[in-house]
Amino acid sequence: MAKDKQSKDGKKNTSLRLDSKTLKALKIKAIEEDSSVQKIVEQLIENYLNDDKKKK
Repeated sequence: MAKDKQSKDGKKNTSLRLDSKTLKALKIKAIEEDSSVQKIVEQLIENYLNDDKKKK
């Protein structure tokens, strides 16, 4: 049985399958914003989850 690997900051890895054009655009946007794909995706997910809570 495989164990989940967890980093020192308590985060776990996941993977996404994105269209190559979408991923390229996301990487470019991250560079332009002096950010990372991970930070952008994490913020988008947090916003999505918080918006969902507001609707309830």
